[in-house]
Amino acid sequence: MKEYSIRAYGEMIADRGRIDAYLSAMRRTIDKTSVVLDLGTGTGFFALWACRLGARKVYAVEPSDSIQVARQIAAENGCEAKVEFIQDLSTNITLPGRVDVMVADLRGILPLHAHHLVSIVDARKRFLAPGGCLIPQSDSLWLAVAELPEKYDKITRPWSSEQSGWQMQAARRLVTNHWYGCQVSPEHLLTQPACWATLDYISLETPHCEAQARVRASRRGTAHGLCAWFDSVLVPGVYMSNAPEKEELIYGRAFFPFPQPVGVDRGDEISVLIRARLVGNDYIWNWETRVLERENLRRAKAHFRQSTFHGTPVSLDSLRRRSAEHVPKLSPEGQMVRFVLDSMDTHLSNSQIAHRLFDRFPSRLSDLDAAQGYVNDLVVQFGLPDSGPKPVP
Repeated sequence: MKEYSIRAYGEMIADRGRIDAYLSAMRRTIDKTSVVLDLGTGTGFFALWACRLGARKVYAVEPSDSIQVARQIAAENGCEAKVEFIQDLSTNITLPGRVDVMVADLRGILPLHAHHLVSIVDARKRFLAPGGCLIPQSDSLWLAVAELPEKYDKITRPWSSEQSGWQMQAARRLVTNHWYGCQVSPEHLLTQPACWATLDYISLETPHCEAQARVRASRRGTAHGLCAWFDSVLVPGVYMSNAPEKEELIYGRAFFPFPQPVGVDRGDEISVLIRARLVGNDYIWNWETRVLERENLRRAKAHFRQSTFHGTPVSLDSLRRRSAEHVPKLSPEGQMVRFVLDSMDTHLSNSQIAHRLFDRFPSRLSDLDAAQGYVNDLVVQFGLPDSGPKPVP
């Protein structure tokens, strides 16, 4: 799980496009009868606004330690009686009852990010009252073919023979099987945008996505890859757009580079098949692109199959250990982790566990302070919180 810095939360608050859209949606849906859930509250900004808008109870859920700052800010503003802060993953908690409004801004550059869709679906099913309001209600995903020579050069040039004096195609293949944040303007686009998927949060059931789009080149140029972004419906009548012709929001836009640049002419057709599948803690992206001649759509100028799976070096040993037939054995590091986790259910204090850990694994820990830090980190990661949410008055 990525933890944002307080500075990053400040940048989110400073993004008036994002903030104004969310506050407009909240003003339309929150009143003095409302119980509100702020999912991924961070430093508590939306939770505080829910109080100001009159909510009678607010649950603010955040797994990271930024929630401590949220508690302090709530106290500074006299909101501590209305807001209950819960430091945990939302999928781990229960609430005393259903909520009327659920606010969630759980996106990265694209909404398909880490376990965010899993959290939204779970919270909607378990916490949102029938007829309750979910903010946002949907995100539409868009793409266009882009001409971005400077961005492409920054990604690929270090691995060119002209730059390094060596053949480094192995590394170039890796860096062109990733996607990147980018700045893009309408003049960078070689095609009109196409909507390739819509995430309807009111009915969404799966974090996976597969979709196809077709676009035509509107001018001659050099295609370096795909640019992707999202538009959001927060509530009916309140929208938020991160399209290239709009002022850029905090999220940025995504760039999926091609293995090689492709010259395109006006009227050439580009078909794209995109798959995003949540595996473990992150998504594996696959994108297949065909650039077809305008005069003969059966003739391909280029055909690329790319995947973030091929963008990370993987050893044969790692692949063997991931296979279904592999019979695993616990490493010394794994034995230490197991020792601490088993000790956490025996009514021992952190200090007592650290002493026992140091006695058991003296060769792997430099001193007792190192053992204590090791235990503390695992307790924060895997230990239960001290208290849960209180009932709504």
